[in-house]
Amino acid sequence: MEAARRGDRDAFNELVRSTYRDTYALAYRLTGNRDDAGDVVQDAYVRAYRAIRRFRGDSSFSTWMYRITSNCASTHLSRRTRQRTEELSSDTPIVDLRPEQDPSLRAEAAVLRHNIDRAVRSLPERLRQVVVLRDLHDLSHSEIAAELGITTSAAKVRLHRARQRLRTVLQRTSEFGAGHGPSPIQDGEAS
Repeated sequence: MEAARRGDRDAFNELVRSTYRDTYALAYRLTGNRDDAGDVVQDAYVRAYRAIRRFRGDSSFSTWMYRITSNCASTHLSRRTRQRTEELSSDTPIVDLRPEQDPSLRAEAAVLRHNIDRAVRSLPERLRQVVVLRDLHDLSHSEIAAELGITTSAAKVRLHRARQRLRTVLQRTSEFGAGHGPSPIQDGEAS
């Protein structure tokens, strides 16, 4: 870390290698799209490289990258909303599938993961961020609050609301035959 702060590119490249997988996973969860996630990750590392000398070390480099990535994703999504008018496909491929050996379990796991990803993508950005940071990156409520610039209480409330919405959406999905038939998400519920 110290070498990277002094301008050592090899040291920074090592930090990128050690955090890339988690940074990409966060970007993918926040954007729901591989291409957008790739753009967000690239932007996040460029911003980190430019700001590395100002990194105080109050948190780990990976936590700092989560915050930068979250900010980049938010900026990217707001830009994308202004620029794009077509609807995104809901059958976006899923990253990092490691199914069991049993083909039927593989199929069930794929359907479940698709439904969960779809439900998470249906959340408003402020709720999606807390779910991704807590449940996928295992940050504490106080770390989430610091990452998003909100109070710990607000982080807890957002997480509770996000989980309630996810539960409702996933229950409706299972009622509709595990992803078959009409969409369980009605207009207006995804906002």
